Amino acid sequence: MPEAFTTSSSQPKLEVFQEMLSKHPSVFYPSRTPKSLLVHWQLLKQYYLLEDQSVQPLPKGNQVLNFSDAEQLVDDAKLKESRDEVLEHELMISDRHQKKEIRQLEQELPRWQVLVDSITGMNSPDFDNQTLAALRGRMGSREITLGRATKDKQIDVDLSLEGPAWKISRKQGIIKLKNNGDFFIANEGRRPIYIDGRPVLSGYKWKLNNNSVVEVCGWFWTT
Repeated sequence: MPEAFTTSSSQPKLEVFQEMLSKHPSVFYPSRTPKSLLVHWQLLKQYYLLEDQSVQPLPKGNQVLNFSDAEQLVDDAKLKESRDEVLEHELMISDRHQKKEIRQLEQELPRWQVLVDSITGMNSPDFDNQTLAALRGRMGSREITLGRATKDKQIDVDLSLEGPAWKISRKQGIIKLKNNGDFFIANEGRRPIYIDGRPVLSGYKWKLNNNSVVEVCGWFWTT
């Protein structure tokens, strides 16, 4: 191989390889061209396979750049700038649904607690000969009123004592005991009363069974 292009620092042209093919026709295959030899020489140079080339050793110690070092060089600020709007929208919808379910569970918790207490018998009142029924207290007469007491009007069951009850009417309803032993509740308020999940509209009444769940504006009781 001519010395002019054996070194890695030389820049041989096609004429040099053409001259080499002409001088050594028995060395190379007949199909070889100056272009193919030039490409082959460039590959040898690229992979440090020429005679005057040697593979450079890797730096030792902390100078070796491994994968962990490359990760540390990545600019975290640039990574945070990239936003996935579709993913953010889906996360926002999912968060909204979860908050809605939590609010619904919080609203239903008192009702389920009342049902559990009625089944397990926990917190049940002690009945005596003078008690006809119980509604978070004792019913000692054949008729009681429930609602929100005011200075000029007193009722038997003051729901405002249980907490915020501004949605409940002053006279929300009346519970009556019939001669046959049945209890009925009459809705005299503006908002419906729910008996075991069934609405009783204003001006209507409904029979109360044992352990019936009564709901008025988010408040729950058992009879």
